[in-house]
Amino acid sequence: MASRRLRTRSNGALKRARPVLRAAGRLLAAAVVLLLVVLVVVQFARAIGDDVAAERQLSAIRADIAALQRERAEQQRELRRLRDPEGAIPEIHDRLRLVRSNEAIIFVSPQPAASP
Repeated sequence: MASRRLRTRSNGALKRARPVLRAAGRLLAAAVVLLLVVLVVVQFARAIGDDVAAERQLSAIRADIAALQRERAEQQRELRRLRDPEGAIPEIHDRLRLVRSNEAIIFVSPQPAASP
């Protein structure tokens, strides 16, 4: 009979402990799920941040490419103009200060600023 009472007492203690263990287990499971959700959200936010930074960098590079293409086109127009003898004459006059026979260069200086 003593052993029956021990079993009953230990069964009673187990019965009382089971709801607590269940609650603790559920709480632990909820904590693990919450931790996983937080980790996924953090990784997702990090990936989005990296994508936004890459998009900004790509946009800046595209703007640089467009500026360089405009500059190249302008330089090629200038090169075509200078290869033509008639187009090179103003450059020859300005830089080298050379003139053809029967030509004269007249330099016009800007008007001095008025003194206050």
